[in-house]
Amino acid sequence: MHIEIAKEFSELLLEELNRLIPQLSRSSGPMSKDNLSEIIADRDATLIVARDDANTAVGMLTLVVFRIPTGIRAWIEDVVVDESARGKSVGALLVQRANEIASARGAKSIDLTSRPDREAANRLYVREGFELRKTNVYRYSPKSEGDL
Repeated sequence: MHIEIAKEFSELLLEELNRLIPQLSRSSGPMSKDNLSEIIADRDATLIVARDDANTAVGMLTLVVFRIPTGIRAWIEDVVVDESARGKSVGALLVQRANEIASARGAKSIDLTSRPDREAANRLYVREGFELRKTNVYRYSPKSEGDL
């Protein structure tokens, strides 16, 4: 198993990530070539990919490090491990690499969210040093032009 940072677009990477995305979210459609290229080119975002011994992507997460008035912060999103690789420390390796990158970039804190029913993921985050915060998470979803 090895962990790498996606540094350039490839059709194979797009195909592999689009195989993982439905395991994360049934409501999200496939990622486009442009979307993946933009993520890879974004200086604040880091797409981290776990590859097995056959060099197949078996997990991913996105780390975003950003500056706000109170300091440098980081956010982890879209953590997914392929069903075939669960229980093999893939998630831990991804989170550890994200934590290393965020720390090296000066982040004061690293946040993430996880649904309560994702029990294994929640146990992983606690094992990796994350603490459950008592806070409310709000989401605003702007209406698209077709909805107006």
